[in-house]
Amino acid sequence: MSPYFIGVDGGATRTRAVLVDARLREIARAEGGASIADPQAPERSADVIALVVGDVMERAGVPAPCRALWAGVAGAGRETVRSGVRMALERFDLASRVEVGTDVEAAFEDAFDDGSGILLVAGTGSIGWGRSEAGIVGRVGGWGSLLGDEGSGYAIGLEALRRITRDADGRGEPTRLEELILGELDLDDVESLVMWAQMVTKGEIAALVPLVVEASRGGDAVAGEILVEAVEELEGHLLTLLDNLGPWSSRPRVAMTGGLLDPDGPLRRPMESTLQQHRIDLVNRPLFPALGAARLATRLD
Repeated sequence: MSPYFIGVDGGATRTRAVLVDARLREIARAEGGASIADPQAPERSADVIALVVGDVMERAGVPAPCRALWAGVAGAGRETVRSGVRMALERFDLASRVEVGTDVEAAFEDAFDDGSGILLVAGTGSIGWGRSEAGIVGRVGGWGSLLGDEGSGYAIGLEALRRITRDADGRGEPTRLEELILGELDLDDVESLVMWAQMVTKGEIAALVPLVVEASRGGDAVAGEILVEAVEELEGHLLTLLDNLGPWSSRPRVAMTGGLLDPDGPLRRPMESTLQQHRIDLVNRPLFPALGAARLATRLD
């Protein structure tokens, strides 16, 4: 058995793995395709993770099995999904101990280790996750595209499509979003856009965010409204967690991650201003959730 540990961050767009020693010193890292968990086919997620883990072990010249592997996987919030991915991973014999959790848990671990704080995630989906000073864990949002994901890329893209149809009806404010999105997708009219929206993935709708940002920067009031509403939704996640997990002896630190909140993300600066208004300190560094997952792997040993 190799004396190493593996952490995995499996998301909707990519999967990252890092191999570390018992002191959490990084030996190698690798990246591959999406491994978001499908409740109906958890082996698909495991197959991608196994490829990326195999790659990182090959780069490090380390034979399987390692001592432990902890995989944080998007979509693995329910125990039935986690156990499905875990059992599918175990058949690869990559590590003596294998555990599966969510990508949010991995990111929180990287940000705060075993301490308290609040993590806001806004990428394709969104969620707020926190741990109180007493060790109580709480969440807000993360209920999926049908019932939640407020302030996410998907929510922004979907609202842009809704505003386009309202404009086409004459019951909404005029907006350049129709022109920009139809042009980007090479579609002829709003009817074609409606058909497109019914056939594409959540990620493809979230990929419309840069066009909303472009329109907003060009002075489009509707696009600007959509982005302001997204920030307000994420602020609501934060304030609810503050209340639910309080009282606090001092304001907790907040970390932010996901495509919309990463250092160059379109909602990063407005959310930083929101934190300043509430006198909350920011964990001001990029997160590497795979390393948080690796730390959790060392605790399995």
